[in-house]
This record gives sequence, C-alpha cells and structure tokens, in this order.
Amino acid sequence: MRLRHLYQAAGPVLAVLITLVVVGRVTAADPEGFGPFPVRNFQPIQLLILGMFGDRAAVIKKGALDVRMELAETSTVFNEQTARVSATMKLEQIRSGLFLRYGVTDRLEVAAEVPAVYRYRGGMEGLITATERATTGLAPARKALKGTGFVFDVKRDGQTLFSSADNELGLGDMTLMSKYQILAQEKGSPAVALRFAVKVPSGDDGRFFGSGHTDLGLGLAVEKTVAHRWILYGNLNGIFPTGRVAGLTLQPALSSIAAVEYLWSPAFSLVTQFDYYSTPFHGTGINLLDRGVTELTAGFNYRLRQNLLWQVYGVENVDFITGSAADFTLSTVVTYRFGS
Repeated sequence: MRLRHLYQAAGPVLAVLITLVVVGRVTAADPEGFGPFPVRNFQPIQLLILGMFGDRAAVIKKGALDVRMELAETSTVFNEQTARVSATMKLEQIRSGLFLRYGVTDRLEVAAEVPAVYRYRGGMEGLITATERATTGLAPARKALKGTGFVFDVKRDGQTLFSSADNELGLGDMTLMSKYQILAQEKGSPAVALRFAVKVPSGDDGRFFGSGHTDLGLGLAVEKTVAHRWILYGNLNGIFPTGRVAGLTLQPALSSIAAVEYLWSPAFSLVTQFDYYSTPFHGTGINLLDRGVTELTAGFNYRLRQNLLWQVYGVENVDFITGSAADFTLSTVVTYRFGS
C-alpha cells in the first residue's frame, strides 16, 4: 500500500522530469520565468522536520543578494479517535520566514532561512467552512469540532506526544542551504542544479517549534522552457532526519514538486504545481504522522519593480493520501534583489 501511494504521488513529478529532458526548445528571445513557489509541508507536526521548499534550477548571479520575507497562514483540522489514539487538532498557524540568498559564483549560491511560528485559533474558519459547504461538503473533522476554538493535542496509549496552548509564538529551526548549477539551459537540455540543506536545531523543541536535532537534505532541481511562454520545473529531494521527536523514531523522507509556469508578460506569471511529501514518521499508528501529504498549489508572480518581486499562492489538500495534510495554506512572499 505504501509503495502504491509513493508511485501515485511521484508519478507527475517523474513525468515532468522526463519531459524536461526530452522536449522543448528555447531561444535567446524567451523571457525568464520566476520559478515555482517556495512551498513546503506546512502540516504543524511534519513541519518540525527539514523542508526543502520549491526552487528553480537557475542560480542568482555572482555578487547578487536576495532578501525574502514570507508569511504563510495554515489552517489545520484533525480528529482521529481509536482505541489507542486520540489526535485532535484545530488551529491556524502563521509561519514567517526571513530568507537570504547570495551568489558566490555564477554557478554557486548559498542561503539561510530563519523562521518564526505563531499558533492561534485563527480567522479563516468562516471562509473555509463556507467554501467546503458550497463544494465538497463540510469535512468530517471540521464538523466534529464545530464550536471548538483551539486544540492541539495528540495522545497515544494515554501519553501526550504533541500539545500546544493557544497564542504560542516561537523561533523555528534555522536552515542553511546551497545550490550548485550543473547545467545551464540549452536548446536541447534543461537547467539542472544540485541542492544541499542543513537544519540547525534553533527552535524550542519543548514547545514543538523545532525537532531538537539536525536534519540533512539533498536534492535535484530541473527547469526547461518548452515554448515561448511556458516553463516546466521539477524538484526531487531526500530528507535525512536525526534523533527522535517526542520519543518517536524517524526515517528518511522524500519531497517533490512538479510545476508549470505561464508567462503572461515579462512582469506577471501564473504557476500551478503538484507537491508530494512522504512522512519522516513510521509505525506510530497515528494517520496524521504515518501518512504522506499530497497537495496542489496555485498562484501568481508579479514584478513590482525591476528588483522587487511579489508572490501570492494557495495550497490545497488534494487527498490522494488521506488523514495527514493540513487543510489549506495561504501565503504571500516579497523578494528584493540587491546587485545584479
């Protein structure tokens, strides 16, 4: 069953990676894309582990510096009750991140991100409830927890594994990254880059703002212009967590995205992407920990000024694998580039 889920979720990503290699032509007149959205797995517990966000294969020029601010609000609702497990979560989480990226050479860039996380009862409940009622119907967990303000409580065999109070704010785990571009985009080949990441345990693991341990990540990013206004992107990452979280053992995990960008103009584009994350937990008997996450992301990029980029995107759970994903995420990102 687990292999079947992996195949179903990774299929779109593998298709894009193959397409990037074998199709598409690019000319000097083709405009440059903005790349996929910097999405990660925002599910509050799986977020404790290193997340290698969506990124393009191209690197920034030598001497250039990107300063990026991201604000993502995630609505989460779970209600899992069995003989051994009581997992109840209804909350909203705001993750803000300061991201710095510097071009060391024309092929190598280094980066660092410092996040902060705020958990509270939220303000998207009314909008999400109205949308669900008008479309697929009210989610069973949301219906069961109607009238509940904030709850974050995961127990197994009577022992509390994860919990949080309302209005909790804390620093998350810092991440150090680098990206080396192996191939530049040519007529017959895509741009290809290797990515590396190390998560530093700077967050308070006692309040579940961090895992308390270092994680490592290795990834591949690919991009290819396949028509004058269409660009395909693919990311495939391996995550290697260390230590334990809440006494639970961890395993290597996989994350991937497949994205397509349409350049409406040199300053504006639309992006749709499919995101898949396997879980770093295993054998806990709790669905929201043991199962992976499949999501669909859509939004726009808009260049406000030559060196100023604004991005807005939404992330929706598509339920290829049920019982694990956050309900909905809305994010806005602003990036200013100094230098080239």
